[in-house]
Amino acid sequence: MLSRLAARNRAAALLCCSLLLAACTDGPWNNPHPPAPAGLITYQSMISPAPPKHLDPAISYASDESLILMQIYEPPMGYHFLKRPYQLIPLGAEALPDITYLNANGDEIDPDLEEVAFSRYRLTVRADARYQPHPAFAVDESGAPRYVFSDPREGRSFSQIGDFPHTGSRAVHANDYVYAIKRLADPFNGSPMLGFMAQYIVGMTEFSERLQDVQRDGWLDLDQYPMQGLEVIDEHTFEITIIGRYPQFRYWLAMHFFSPIPPEVDRFFHNPGFIDRNLTLDWWPVGSGPFMMVKNDPNSEIVLERNPNFREDYYPSEGEPGDAEAGLLDDAGKRLPLVDRAVFRLEKEVLSLWTKFLQGYYDRSGENHGNTNRVFDQAFVVGPDGVELSAEMADRNISVSPDVKPALYYYGFNMRDPVVGGYSEEKRKLRRALQIAFDTEEYLNIFYKGNGIAAHMPIPPGIPGFVEGEAGINPYVYDWVDGKPKRKSIEHARQLLVEAGYPNGRDARTGEPLKIFIDVQSQAISNTSMNWIDRAFARIGVQVEYRPADWNRTREKLLTGNTQIFSHGWLADYPDPENFLFLLFGPESPLICKCDGANNANYASEEYDELFREMRVLPPGPKRETIVARMVELFREDAVWLFAYYPKDIYLNNSWVHNNKRHGISKSTLKYVRIDESLREQKRAEWNQPVIWPLYAGAVLLLALLLPGIIAYRRRLRATARQ
Repeated sequence: MLSRLAARNRAAALLCCSLLLAACTDGPWNNPHPPAPAGLITYQSMISPAPPKHLDPAISYASDESLILMQIYEPPMGYHFLKRPYQLIPLGAEALPDITYLNANGDEIDPDLEEVAFSRYRLTVRADARYQPHPAFAVDESGAPRYVFSDPREGRSFSQIGDFPHTGSRAVHANDYVYAIKRLADPFNGSPMLGFMAQYIVGMTEFSERLQDVQRDGWLDLDQYPMQGLEVIDEHTFEITIIGRYPQFRYWLAMHFFSPIPPEVDRFFHNPGFIDRNLTLDWWPVGSGPFMMVKNDPNSEIVLERNPNFREDYYPSEGEPGDAEAGLLDDAGKRLPLVDRAVFRLEKEVLSLWTKFLQGYYDRSGENHGNTNRVFDQAFVVGPDGVELSAEMADRNISVSPDVKPALYYYGFNMRDPVVGGYSEEKRKLRRALQIAFDTEEYLNIFYKGNGIAAHMPIPPGIPGFVEGEAGINPYVYDWVDGKPKRKSIEHARQLLVEAGYPNGRDARTGEPLKIFIDVQSQAISNTSMNWIDRAFARIGVQVEYRPADWNRTREKLLTGNTQIFSHGWLADYPDPENFLFLLFGPESPLICKCDGANNANYASEEYDELFREMRVLPPGPKRETIVARMVELFREDAVWLFAYYPKDIYLNNSWVHNNKRHGISKSTLKYVRIDESLREQKRAEWNQPVIWPLYAGAVLLLALLLPGIIAYRRRLRATARQ
């Protein structure tokens, strides 16, 4: 009896403690994140569904990796945060590059009068650019590097960057940019940029071939190997010489591949034994940007903090029409960055990410793969005016950031296929009939919740050459009716089939039904989608057969031209029409270049190719615009793709997050984000009120159970005392 009573008393004591803790806890009970350091404004975000694989700017080529890298590094060029079309601005450099044109003898020429053999880009590094504190820059009393080891045992006690007690810093030098380009050319690094950039940067191929024969024993000092197309003029000035004329090269200077890499950082990470503990540049990036990495646990979180050495940088004071009304200029002139810290946590499950966003523990619904497209039905409803935020989202003052990406997803025709390929008028009419039958708008509404825009041209919004309104429609597939494009009728498509030699979907010569073959990736298309496509083409009497395969098999078929209709996509590397029009450039056909070419449709047009060669070397201007328009018209006339659309993502922002304009090209936007911490704490407390009445009810019930025993026990004690 006594032991049972003691157990009950202990239970009662624990319950009372729980009630006391409930009464005096500071903040919501269910916060899954450890508290942020006091006084530091922390941006809470996520990486999903997998951690980044590479953080070395010479190696990385993935969007989620760029999300981290572009907060840490500053390449020479960048993009204006607010202006559209996308506007190039100086970032690590003081100004846009100064370009001179040379003939084959290396003499300066007027590019309008003579043929250009080379283009020389001169860049001046910002005088106030400075690297983050890092042990690679630490020196001893004599000025020698403090952490340069010759024996693995010397550095055995260091496993994290934070383990090094001494750090240092220095200004960014012109040679750091040159050294970074040499790292791109070093075959030891395996940069994905080597093959492409070697076509342009003078001497890159020869430099790479020379390094292949160099015997390595630890670190190789690339400063000891000159490269013809690179020259350091002085501490702040350097030049890059490229072959011919290629105006788009300036956009490549805005990519993280061209971020400065100090030789001493490269040397530091080549210390013996460091690679065994992930002490590498691929794990611990070192830059001069607004943030620096202080923690990298890819199975848990990546933490960035403000770089105390970051140069003076300010929020823009102008944008495009509507930005001021949207509050996007409220922080004009403020010193950047506007947050002190950013935590990117790994979230593998969409629902877990979504729940934490609704609880206020993530500031936005996603950065890359964590957008709201996969929980669309929970965030939006269909109202009288179309798709709108659900009542729950509206009550929380959550804002929407749509992002029409500078990208294309498309189904293309193999122009070498004997059935759907070819350039006769009959073949064009056949393809146009199929284009009309495939109702892109309906397809996007059903399978992508309307998160896409039907493409009338191969150039997406935000890229020069894109045309809106009536002038921008594809007149072979659409009419302009009541101020918007309207797809031509099925009757028109059937008539085109008749003129193409397939009345009612049958070959006029043989009577055989017309059957088209679509190569699909088995993991990327559903039975529901295939059934919809079947019904779409059945309206004009055309049968469909699917040929599912994994990506490796699909890629092999594209390389060998063994397709009829295939799916593909392209995301812009830089905001220039050349980056999309090259998808139809004849020499880019895998069958011609014998490579992984981008022209998977095997489109061949002498006029298009000649226009492309002229367009790609012209600076922006009326002549270039006229050429781009003609190339778009050829694409429409020849009906090269079955359909295409521009993908649209929708992101949600909690009410305390400001400056949420999405940028389809640049990832270096974290420095513009502002967080209202007091509002965030208020909303977290409001949205995460604990339900504690069951505890009180349990306490009353437990006391009710204990009370008879206590009374009986006290009676027995009194009776024993009297005896």
